[in-house]
Amino acid sequence: MGALKYLTFTRPDICFVVNRVCQFMHAPTDSHWAAVKRILRYLKGTASYGFHITRGSSFALHGFTDADWASSIDDRKSTGGYLVFFGQTPISWKSGKQRTVARSSTEAEYKALADKDFFVGVY
Repeated sequence: MGALKYLTFTRPDICFVVNRVCQFMHAPTDSHWAAVKRILRYLKGTASYGFHITRGSSFALHGFTDADWASSIDDRKSTGGYLVFFGQTPISWKSGKQRTVARSSTEAEYKALADKDFFVGVY
């Protein structure tokens, strides 16, 4: 699982599922191991995916955020995340469950954008 967590640095498409499976590694069941095998099969079929850092002429800084309001069936917290680009290269991203319950989808979006880690690595 440690290798999968390390791989999420360049493969944010697996961040959520790897995080979810890691939550049960202290007492895994057969369904958890089946999920890990499925992640490995997905990675085998998508080996060319991921972030490719390229040299570009643009020094523009762009940030994108999205949230899914009250999507967690366990505690009704929103799932959200952000992605920051410097030119064409992604430099910072995060996804996961928000710490507090949002009262609307707009509030969930603002919480994802206002995350304290949003500008880590930008300066």
